[in-house]
Amino acid sequence: MTHRINILLCDTFPGRLPDFIPNYESLFMDLFAAAGEQFSYKIFQTWQGELPSAINADELYLVPGSLDSAYDDKPWIVDLLKWIEHAYHCGAKLMGICFGHQAIARALGGEVKQYEGGFGAGVRASQVIDESMAPYFPGKRMHLLYSHHDQVMTLPKDAVLCATSDFCKNESYRIGHQVVTFQGHPEFTVDYSRHLLTNCSDDIEENVRIDALHSLDGKSPQGVSAARWALDLLFEQG
Repeated sequence: MTHRINILLCDTFPGRLPDFIPNYESLFMDLFAAAGEQFSYKIFQTWQGELPSAINADELYLVPGSLDSAYDDKPWIVDLLKWIEHAYHCGAKLMGICFGHQAIARALGGEVKQYEGGFGAGVRASQVIDESMAPYFPGKRMHLLYSHHDQVMTLPKDAVLCATSDFCKNESYRIGHQVVTFQGHPEFTVDYSRHLLTNCSDDIEENVRIDALHSLDGKSPQGVSAARWALDLLFEQG
């Protein structure tokens, strides 16, 4: 059975994508293909107010990154939060990445704020604490690429913390086999992160930018492993 992934685009990142990336959604398609999964896709321009009109519990609804903040009250964000709450109660499978991780948390009763500890960028390691992740991360350490200033401060009701770090307490959470989110970007590649840090980082402190660039030459990110875990968990009963 070929499952469908509905990508609710929350940004198209004009001027920030290098020539080797045709569009933001292609990063997810490449990621899931690398994870060994074949899907059909439908793209929604959610940042322009487009949302799925019907909910199918056999499909996955992916809320990815954005330059906006999940605590903003822009009309499209307010509509997205209402849609997430409705979709969740309809039994939809939800995956959140960065902004999506935060938006799902806020929609379901959690709290999101700008982190006083600064901007997170480059490769960061987090401690895996959910046993369902252990087979995918044998060392119980998950390395992902990051680009964020906001964080989930309080998890939604019924959410289980899956991964944590000193910089970001709530790195990943899930709700049963229905919701999985990451503060990091499993879909990012090292080349894309290097492009962002080199060409699109005027709002990042220079020492943070340099440290982030150095991190790209260290431990390899495990985005594919994160995707495999998330997809296996969400579609286990599908």
